[in-house]
Amino acid sequence: MIEVKLHDIGEGMTEGDIISYLVKAGDNVSVDQPLVEVQTEKMVAELTSPANGTVKEILVDTGKTISVGTTILTIASEQQSTDPAPAKEEAATTVAPDASLQKSMIMERKKGDPLSNRVKAAPYTRKVARENDVDITVVEGTGRAGRITVEDVLRYVEARDNGQTTKAAAAHTEMPIVERRSAVSRPEGSFDTIPFKGRRKQIAMKMSQSLFTIPHVCHYEEIDMTELLNFRKELKAMDENISVAAFFIKTLAIALKDYPIFNAKLDEENEVIRLEKSVHMGIAADAEEGLIVPVIRDADKKSLRAIHQEMKELTQKAKENKLAVREITGSTFTISNVGPMGSIGATPIINYPETGLMAFHKTKKMPVVNEHDEIVIRSMMNVTMTFDHRVADGGTAIAFTNRFKSLIEDPKKLMLELV
Repeated sequence: MIEVKLHDIGEGMTEGDIISYLVKAGDNVSVDQPLVEVQTEKMVAELTSPANGTVKEILVDTGKTISVGTTILTIASEQQSTDPAPAKEEAATTVAPDASLQKSMIMERKKGDPLSNRVKAAPYTRKVARENDVDITVVEGTGRAGRITVEDVLRYVEARDNGQTTKAAAAHTEMPIVERRSAVSRPEGSFDTIPFKGRRKQIAMKMSQSLFTIPHVCHYEEIDMTELLNFRKELKAMDENISVAAFFIKTLAIALKDYPIFNAKLDEENEVIRLEKSVHMGIAADAEEGLIVPVIRDADKKSLRAIHQEMKELTQKAKENKLAVREITGSTFTISNVGPMGSIGATPIINYPETGLMAFHKTKKMPVVNEHDEIVIRSMMNVTMTFDHRVADGGTAIAFTNRFKSLIEDPKKLMLELV
């Protein structure tokens, strides 16, 4: 009997939530066939079958949080022939069904098998549906590409409780309304609740680890974005649309080569500071399930065009919860581009165990006094440089930020660094 266990599919992963099963007891499975969806700290991952065989028993219910090493289900391998007789009687009951029965089984599978009903919905949305006893396959999605949102589920619950659901949907919701209600769907009482599990819980743990381990210091600076924005307009006229964030990433990669102490990780156990040789840039992204940090690897070796394209692809994957493990691990420095959301300042928490994080805030036109004592209108942006004061000092952080500032404010100088 083969035990399928939750294994570490990320960096230091300790637990995960069982989202949904893609097979059921009695199903025949093949090597590498997806068996179960698990929500880890940063992503939803599919655990696959290690062998050909038959699913014997599912040991963990959906929605449960389990630790690494827990057995999720068992598989009887095709190579196992050590089960004691009554082999003949069992064989008599496992004769291949005729064509009509196979067709019937296929139709039933289409109705109920998760593989045939892979609706687009985030893990948290699925949890809300389960807690309200809603079959998510009957909910109409209003999100992008038909994606089902939490609002869609709650809207369905409200309609169901008011007797407005369709007959097809009602067939999946036979429990009394009083029993179906959960804290998420406005229970009677003085407060509502939402689950503190999955990615939200993992974010909390990592933020606490970072804040309570690293002595955070924030350095603030303002940067004149006028020349860079003008340069982008020139590029657009040549059909080259490079995002401002791509310029930030490339410029930081250059500055980190000059100040490698911020592209480092403190190894307290061995009493060394590890200076990373490559710049793997983490990009803090806001997703439906919570904060996630996709990684552009070797940003110091890539062109502006390549960084721009890869950043777009990673951001889209983050929104769709399709990031692979390699795409969310191994970052050496992180950026947080919150300006488009309207932020004018913040004190970000470092992405542990990194040494630094730079946040970019809203760019807005302001009156500025130039070198000729003239008042001119310039596009100004605030930045926050957060760093680990165990690893670097304030003077070094200011010098690093000034290096970044000088390249952003003079794109021609930046172009020279790209040669």
